Amino acid sequence: MRQLYFEDFNVGDSFASPSKTISDAHFVAFVGLTGDNHPIHYDIEYCRKRGYPERLSHGLLNVAQTALGASELAAQVHECMIAFLEQSSRFLAPVYVGDTLSPLLTVSELIPKNSTGILKMRTTLHNQRDELVLEGEHVYLVKKRESGAK
Repeated sequence: MRQLYFEDFNVGDSFASPSKTISDAHFVAFVGLTGDNHPIHYDIEYCRKRGYPERLSHGLLNVAQTALGASELAAQVHECMIAFLEQSSRFLAPVYVGDTLSPLLTVSELIPKNSTGILKMRTTLHNQRDELVLEGEHVYLVKKRESGAK
């Protein structure tokens, strides 16, 4: 597979990840990893008493859906990726168990350095009703092509 480097990216380039339906299995794996067992994620009656129709997905579980490693871009950046520098997110709407989420990464800024560059990507997450439930930014440090390399 053709490897991409800093120079191969353009502002506006977009990379999708496969849609994923958030399930009980995701909730169980997430609590096992983090220990976050707040009842808003596991107790349907607790949720209904607070006006939610279903259990709410963990915010960080939703952020994880935007991982570059799950996108169509992943296999093309093995050689250039140096570091994941920064991440930010805004949660715009609730995500419930059973929602199907569609992540998208879009190049928003390119900052050249000497032999590297900063690749900033806007992240978005839409549910099955095409509602924007999350937006944010990822910042990566990536290599430039070596001089003369194609």
